[in-house]
Amino acid sequence: MAKLTESMTNVLEEDSMEQDIESPVAIHQPKLPKQAREDLPKNINKDCAKRKIQRYVRKDGKCNVHHGNVRETYRYLTDIFTTLVDLKWRFNLLIFVMVYTVTWLFFGMIWWLIAYMRGDMDHIGDSTWTPCVSNLNGFVSAFLFSIETETTIGYGYRVITDKCPEGIILLLVQSVLGSIVNAFMVGCMFVKISQPKKRAETLVFSTNAVISMRDGKLCLMFRVGDLRNSHIVEASIRAKLIKSKQTKEGEFIPLNQTDINVGYYTGDDRLFLVSPLIISHEINQQSPFWEISKAQLPKEELEIVVILEGMVEATGMTCQARSSYITSEILWGYRFTPVLTLEDGFYEVDYNSFHETYETNTPVYSAKELAEMASRAELPLTWSVSSKLDQHAELETEEEEKSQEEQNERNGDVANLENESKL
Repeated sequence: MAKLTESMTNVLEEDSMEQDIESPVAIHQPKLPKQAREDLPKNINKDCAKRKIQRYVRKDGKCNVHHGNVRETYRYLTDIFTTLVDLKWRFNLLIFVMVYTVTWLFFGMIWWLIAYMRGDMDHIGDSTWTPCVSNLNGFVSAFLFSIETETTIGYGYRVITDKCPEGIILLLVQSVLGSIVNAFMVGCMFVKISQPKKRAETLVFSTNAVISMRDGKLCLMFRVGDLRNSHIVEASIRAKLIKSKQTKEGEFIPLNQTDINVGYYTGDDRLFLVSPLIISHEINQQSPFWEISKAQLPKEELEIVVILEGMVEATGMTCQARSSYITSEILWGYRFTPVLTLEDGFYEVDYNSFHETYETNTPVYSAKELAEMASRAELPLTWSVSSKLDQHAELETEEEEKSQEEQNERNGDVANLENESKL
C-alpha cells in the first residue's frame, strides 16, 4: 500500500511538472483605453472576408467622428457665441425667441413691482396722484411698457414721470441691457446666416481618383471644379493620407495623417479655379504610394482626404470644401475625360463629363519597381515602359538559350576528348 501511494505521488508530481512546462506564461497586459483596445492590430486570416473600410471623412465633406465622454461641458459655455452659432437652426430660433421673451417678462415684472410698491395700483384714475408710469394699471400694461422700452417703439400712451427715481434707474438699465441683447442675438443670427458652408456645396470633386502616367511619371490625380460664376479667391488645395500604422517600437497609431504633396514646393497647390482643374500628385520616393502596385492597392486600408480652401468673392469669408477617396474609388490605369471646349468666342465647360474617366495604358508595377527596372535597363520611364520591359524579358530568354547551347557544345567537346584519349 505504501508503494502504491508513493507511485501515485510520483505520477502526480510528474504530471504537475509537465503542466508547468507546457502551460504558457501568463502575461498581464496593461489596462488601455477603449479606443486603444479597439485599434490594436489583430491577426486576420487571408481567407476571411474583406472588412469594409470605415470612412474618416464622408464624400459630402462631413467628418465621421463623434465625440463621446466629454465631461468638461462647461468649456462650451466659455465660448457661448460660437456654441450658439454651431447650433441647429431650430434650436437657434428657439433660443432667439426665448431670450427676448424672458427679458421682456423680467423687466415687465420689475415695472409692475415698482408700481405696486409705490401704491400706483390703488390710485388708478386719480388725477391728483402722480404715478411712476402713466397709464400702467396691471401686469399686462407693465409687460407692454417693457416691450416698448426695450425695442424703443414709444407709442406715447405709457410714459415714465420725473417723480420716480427708481423707475429712471430701471429705464437706464433696461436700455443698456436691451442693446447688449440685441447686439448679441442679431450678431449671432447674422453670422449664422452668412456662414459660407453652403458655398462649399457648389465646389465639386470627382467621384473617383485615378492613377496613370503623366510626363513619364506615375501620378495620382483627382479633379475639382466650381459651379458658380463668382470665383473662389486665393484658392488652395491640400491632401492627406489617412492610414493606421505601427512604429518600429511597436506603438500602434490609428488613423495616422500623412501629407500628400500636390504641388506645395512648385506652387501648383494655389489654384485659379475658373474652370475644372486636375490636381496631380507625383508618386516619387517621398510619396506614401511609392511601393504600392496595382495588385497591392485593393488590399490597402487607406483613405485620401482632399481639402479645398479659399475666400468667397462676394463676402470675403473663408470657405472650405472636403471630400475623400477610399481604395475602391481609386482607379488604376485611367484618365479623366476632357470637359473644356472652345466655342465661338468663349470656353464652355461640360459638367456632364466631369466625373467620367477612360482607360489608358499604364504599367501595373509600383513606382519603385518601375524606377528599379528603368535603372537596370537604362530606359526612359515613359508610358511604353511595359512594352519595353517585355522586350527586355525576351532578350534575357534569348541570352539564356544561347548560353545553354554553348554549354551543351562544351560538354560535347569534352566527351570527344575523353573518347580520343581512351583510343
